[in-house]
Amino acid sequence: MKKIIFNKLIIDVTKFFFLSSLSLSLIILVVQAVNFLDYVSEDGHGIYTYFGITFLNFPKIFSRVMPFCIFITVFYIINKYELKNELLIFWNIGIKKIKFINTLVFFSFAFLSLQLILNTIIVPKSLDQAREFVRKSNIEFFPNLIKEKKFIDAVESLTIFVEKKNRNGELKNIYLKDSINENQSQIIYAKKGKLVFNDQKNHLELFDGNFIDIDKKKITTFSFKKTEFDLAKYKTKTTIFPKIQELPTRLIFLCLYKLNFNYQYKLQKSFLDCNEKNYGNIIEEAFKRAIKPLFIPVIVLISSLVILYNKDNFFYSKFQYFLFFLVLTIIIMSEISSRYISDLYSTIFFSFLPLVLFLLTYLFLIVKLRKKI
Repeated sequence: MKKIIFNKLIIDVTKFFFLSSLSLSLIILVVQAVNFLDYVSEDGHGIYTYFGITFLNFPKIFSRVMPFCIFITVFYIINKYELKNELLIFWNIGIKKIKFINTLVFFSFAFLSLQLILNTIIVPKSLDQAREFVRKSNIEFFPNLIKEKKFIDAVESLTIFVEKKNRNGELKNIYLKDSINENQSQIIYAKKGKLVFNDQKNHLELFDGNFIDIDKKKITTFSFKKTEFDLAKYKTKTTIFPKIQELPTRLIFLCLYKLNFNYQYKLQKSFLDCNEKNYGNIIEEAFKRAIKPLFIPVIVLISSLVILYNKDNFFYSKFQYFLFFLVLTIIIMSEISSRYISDLYSTIFFSFLPLVLFLLTYLFLIVKLRKKI
């Protein structure tokens, strides 16, 4: 009997957690998808790149909402059981409240494992894959970027100005500046032209214009009747260099080991700038991946304390509000604590904070239930 009702409790918690977390994550994803439209409207990437980036950000969103959804799940399920008098079944068949809470805390380690896997493996990999979409993407929507009487610099080293653009795609009075390097550039002026899109490559057909080559020593000018200007060689201005949150967890901790213990090891083929100047960002990322998930058992334990009072008790509602705001405070603390890690002592303090909170809460629980254990 005890096994059956505990199985029902775990199933209810699991169902509601995934329902709430997936729903909230999808809502946030839809909101962020609007921001990702800049990859198309401003940077000229294609729809395939846009959807790839959008969906590959889902694991990150899901991981971020997990602590809050776990808290809401435990709080909601226990209150639901209390209001429907289902908790009386547990007490009437001899289940102690400490046993009830221990079961939920033990199950919270499954959520802890899930978030550790997300933070250390899945999220960095998915974000890196999203960046890979940008690296390999062509400027497929370049024609849509060109607007009348507006300087366009969506790609590196190239600026385009068009005085007039017809509906059929014809351009008039075109100005292009190609910054080849610091000392050399090329300016192209054409009376008319058009964008041609063939085999996933863009190029400009230009008519009746002039080339002006500029370097430190001389300026060369020559005219043309017709020429083609290849756009395929130009890269997007969208950042393609991996951010620290996209790097493998192994590199993050290997760099920390190197910096803290003066370990002479060179990180081969890595985008990580492993030096003392970047130490703060590295330790912050390591904390987010490995330490923040440790707050999950604390969140579950404190949320479970709601069973200390039943709905007929005078302190029931007040205690609920107190626990609600207490857990919210802990969640906010876990989110911002990584920003305050600046040295060894602050790192140790915030790393052991989840354990200290857990032990203090459990000690309070034992004292509160000492007559019933």
